[in-house]
Amino acid sequence: MSRTREWHLVRRPKGAPTDEDFRLVEVDLPQPRADDVVVRNTWLSVDPYMRGRMDDRKSYVAPFELGAPMDGGAVGVVEQVGSDVHDLTVGDTVLHGHGWRERFVTSRTRVQRVDPDAAPPQAYLGVMGMPGLTAYVGLLAVARMKPDETVFVSGAAGAVGSLVGQIARLKGAAAVIGSAGGPAKTAWLVDELGFDAAIDYKAVRAQGASLRSALREKAPDGVDVYFDNVGGEHLEAAIACLRLNGRAAICGMISQYNAVAPVPGPANLPLLIQNRLTLRGFLVGDHADARPAFAADMSGWLQDGRIVWRETVVDGLENAVAAFRDLLSGGNTGKMLVRLPQ
Repeated sequence: MSRTREWHLVRRPKGAPTDEDFRLVEVDLPQPRADDVVVRNTWLSVDPYMRGRMDDRKSYVAPFELGAPMDGGAVGVVEQVGSDVHDLTVGDTVLHGHGWRERFVTSRTRVQRVDPDAAPPQAYLGVMGMPGLTAYVGLLAVARMKPDETVFVSGAAGAVGSLVGQIARLKGAAAVIGSAGGPAKTAWLVDELGFDAAIDYKAVRAQGASLRSALREKAPDGVDVYFDNVGGEHLEAAIACLRLNGRAAICGMISQYNAVAPVPGPANLPLLIQNRLTLRGFLVGDHADARPAFAADMSGWLQDGRIVWRETVVDGLENAVAAFRDLLSGGNTGKMLVRLPQ
């Protein structure tokens, strides 16, 4: 019987997660059944939503169990197939939800074969995967962006935000404005991704200025669509700048995920009435019907070189928790990934 390593959550974090909240455990790999496959992971995804799963509270996805392996998006290589599995072979690349571990045994129905020749395997965790689809449906189906509109994106240098801005540009937005932390990230947005303008929110804070005034400066005539990955002061600034009948797609609120007490909401909510605004939260899992259109559009853009994507890669399973913490503090540009031995 072979052994493998996996990360367990052993304590609910209070505020920002610490090393003491997790344990890297060595366990026996179960004996596979006839309808099982054995997979060795090569790429693991760490994502902001995982922070919510570390709390014991009702949400759209069940919390992580204490003392049990965590899970999340990952890509791996099939090492063994059961006698009843006829549509996968050893060496196939598969996408699945058994992250935070080196190897695992699972039913054939729990993994999806992907084509590593069509895109690098890790792209199915980013630009061709959940973050890409999130950007696509959030902008086009939830916020209903139309050509010639002005779009504002927070968390614009992240896996989702960086794609939102580019998709908006490709779909005919009049202007795309992004917010990110630090001059390197804002330069990337403008110089490589084609954003029309970028706000360094860290510099704005350091100068004692308001994000609202910074956004007004970049979009003096207002904003039609806001894609929210951050919440907090970004959401308040966007509400202040949204035009009549403006729309916001609320994807995430990473600024609040480590909060230990309730965070006050935006102080300018009466503008929702005055300007007939729509703020709509969404989950990508509710939009599976958009995947064919997304896959067709995104694969074409990638082939034509019209989409830029970047990864922040951390090597080694033992560094997965550190990678997750860096993600929550903005230490990534593009998709944050953990690479295991290939």
